[in-house]
Amino acid sequence: MNPAPFLILETGRPVPSLRRYGRFPHWIRVAAGLEEHETVVVDVEHGADLPDPRQFAGVLVTGSAAFVTDHAEWSERSAAWLRQTAHDDVPVFGICYGHQLLAHALGGEVAYNPAGRESGTIELALDPQAAKDPLFQGLPRSHFAAHATHLQTVLRVPEGAAVLARSPLDGCHAFRWGRQAWGVQFHPEFATHHMRGYVRARADCIGRHGGCARSIERAVSAAPLARQLLRRFVRQARLSSAQPVAKQG
Repeated sequence: MNPAPFLILETGRPVPSLRRYGRFPHWIRVAAGLEEHETVVVDVEHGADLPDPRQFAGVLVTGSAAFVTDHAEWSERSAAWLRQTAHDDVPVFGICYGHQLLAHALGGEVAYNPAGRESGTIELALDPQAAKDPLFQGLPRSHFAAHATHLQTVLRVPEGAAVLARSPLDGCHAFRWGRQAWGVQFHPEFATHHMRGYVRARADCIGRHGGCARSIERAVSAAPLARQLLRRFVRQARLSSAQPVAKQG
């Protein structure tokens, strides 16, 4: 077991109405079952230096209101760091913006989702590759609930990556690259109050994309299987130091 702490790259802050619940690293830490002393938070959005990833059991990358396609200096610097981290076979788990940033870092394509905004509790279907994935194996292949709020998406995964899950509005809700670099477009760290808060905060945008925020908010429900993925990642990352390293082709 690797006893090192986990590094959380903070790429943004929650909408103002939800900041009473803390920042994204806190939400992720609680959902992942980690104690505060088991995590180190680096606020890359505000210029914090990126440490040597080999000091950590794994890396988690938060969501953000920023857009990967803006190519902000801090974002591109983080992408270069993530590229090297993934090639060094350090376990990585990117969420929403972190998912897109990881895909971009490894040569995938990120852009606005042609289907428009996706918000609320959604239903995912797992791709066949998920059946053998260390994090996704054993989950239901259909009717897998998750929370989502995003405008951009991964249009093309990096070369060699396996798509693991998709929704009716997004063809890549999860992927794995190499042995242990994952990205998920949905938010496994969200509880129902987080999801409802985001639907309310994005109500105008939802309306412009043809949705009804009130209906979406009423339909929000628990997504416990999605939440489990963070604990699965922690367990997988803790164990990975005892396994032989598989190099990406």
